[in-house]
Amino acid sequence: MKADDLDKLFDGGSEDLLPHLDLAKAVRPGHGAKRVNVDFPQWLLSRLDLEADRLGVPRQSLIKVWIAERLTQAKQMRSAKPSARPGRRTASRPRV
Repeated sequence: MKADDLDKLFDGGSEDLLPHLDLAKAVRPGHGAKRVNVDFPQWLLSRLDLEADRLGVPRQSLIKVWIAERLTQAKQMRSAKPSARPGRRTASRPRV
């Protein structure tokens, strides 16, 4: 099926599109894995392993979840901060 035909089906909204898609070949852009190497001190690995064992997950999964959570928190904190209004003095310097 050509893309134009699929677009027409979608725009019409009357037909289920799933039978026309090959989900086995579907990919989510930007979600591919890329290997990185990180050196951790032994004490940190020991603590990570203890926590991973306690939760019943692999160390790598624990690290990925914690990093994702921290990045989400950082993004929320940035968006929650009120930005300084232009033209307002932010530093307390005496005028000369």
